[in-house]
Amino acid sequence: MTDPAGPRRWGRRPSLSNWGDFGEDDQLGRLNLINPECVLRAVREVRTGQSFCLSLPLDLPGGNVLNPRRHPPRLQPTVRDGRPVFNLPIGDARLGQTDVLCDDAVLIHTQYSTQWDAFSHVGHLFDVDGNGQPQAVYYNGFRAGKDLIGPNDSEGRGTGAHRLGIETFAEKAIQSRGVLVDLKAIAGLQRVRIGYDAFMRAVEACGAQLHKGDILCVYTGFADLLMDMKGAPDPALRDTLCAVLDGRDERLLHWIVDSGIAALCADNYGVEEIPAGGPHECGARLPLHELCLFKQGIPLGELWYFRELQSTLASQGRSTFLLTAPPLRLPGAVGSPVTPVATL
Repeated sequence: MTDPAGPRRWGRRPSLSNWGDFGEDDQLGRLNLINPECVLRAVREVRTGQSFCLSLPLDLPGGNVLNPRRHPPRLQPTVRDGRPVFNLPIGDARLGQTDVLCDDAVLIHTQYSTQWDAFSHVGHLFDVDGNGQPQAVYYNGFRAGKDLIGPNDSEGRGTGAHRLGIETFAEKAIQSRGVLVDLKAIAGLQRVRIGYDAFMRAVEACGAQLHKGDILCVYTGFADLLMDMKGAPDPALRDTLCAVLDGRDERLLHWIVDSGIAALCADNYGVEEIPAGGPHECGARLPLHELCLFKQGIPLGELWYFRELQSTLASQGRSTFLLTAPPLRLPGAVGSPVTPVATL
């Protein structure tokens, strides 16, 4: 089903989408719900002054077991006058100058470790003009080639996303109230697809009422295992351990739409089961990504690290906190490493 209504830039928009609701050229989606009132509500969660890093070390998981396309960061020194700039004296010893310099560069896969997905990360083939010819379209009807992807440079490399790049999230300076929902408490470390009923039990157990503009954080224990494996992850980890959301559960998808959350973050590899329902399903292989990134403009965070935060929240009988989590302000990137900070 599609909704024939919508801004003039397109003829149709997908069912369950909010395209145009925040403006024809909007690139922030549900991050628009984070207004000053939301931020002030989040700041009121700060009671003890404790802060927690919610990022894995960015060289974890380790290797490329979870995704063969993504590799650990590669650090190397820069070069000065043919010499690597690491423990490099740069002064004139005859004059008694004492400066020693280190300077480095990094090649980083933006979605290797703790990350945000930008809306340009996942699009879909959709008949946006209603003429029977599906085309690659992204959130808010931005089209591949025409609106989104820049031209290749002289060496044939893409020049990034001209719309919906991760820099829009950075410019928003993501900060709101985080709400931690503990799926590990109901599933242990077993691989369980969590649908609407189980998820509602977990939400009720967290004891917090979700408000419009909150950021929902899902704890499964997956990142805990990665941390404990110290860069040598078990190849079976991605597909056999820890809870995942059931992206095929229509009631769960409708709840996400109605919840008013501004973003959804999890400590597992992809928030939902990948691929959802098996490799031969028709339609979206990643239906929750389709809903969040393509239809609703809900940023997805993956491989976040919640162990110490969850333990402290539980000891205090609470599940809410101030969450500050802007990505890198890297124009055109379709994802970004992030070092989220929770403050209690």
